[in-house]
Amino acid sequence: MTDIVFIRSTTDPADGTAACLLTWGPVEALLTPTKTLATARDLMAAATYAESDVAFLDMCREQLRLDEETAGRMLLDVRGRRPAPPAPVALRIHAVAGYNARRPYVHISRGSMKGELTPDEARQMALHWTEAAVAAQIDVRLRYALGEWNHLTPDDVEHLFTLLQEMHR
Repeated sequence: MTDIVFIRSTTDPADGTAACLLTWGPVEALLTPTKTLATARDLMAAATYAESDVAFLDMCREQLRLDEETAGRMLLDVRGRRPAPPAPVALRIHAVAGYNARRPYVHISRGSMKGELTPDEARQMALHWTEAAVAAQIDVRLRYALGEWNHLTPDDVEHLFTLLQEMHR
């Protein structure tokens, strides 16, 4: 896998809306749940694309007896026909099919950070990103409800969420 890419639910300090905090080495970014979910979708798609690309190259090599250059051009044509992602995402994500190694990979990057995942690792990461986006939306509603309850101060609510986040780590 790659260095730890950590994402957690939070709120945007500017307006209190749901947000997710991405931390990866020196890279830190505040993301909307929509962008977080789009990134999860693209991680899942890249995992599937990488596996199907390897299967396509194997078929080209074994059944069609194509050389590496011809098979590679055909794969690029197939990739060019795939639909473009509909929404901006938090990471640059690329499906990679190793022609010689016959292994699928998912390359991710943001800023100076780069990583390589197996398709299973990419799927696992996508699930975690989905959970963070959903948690961010629930947390905002819960913060509001707790703030409306007269027994807790805003500091109490913040302390409660800090404790919950520490338990999750």
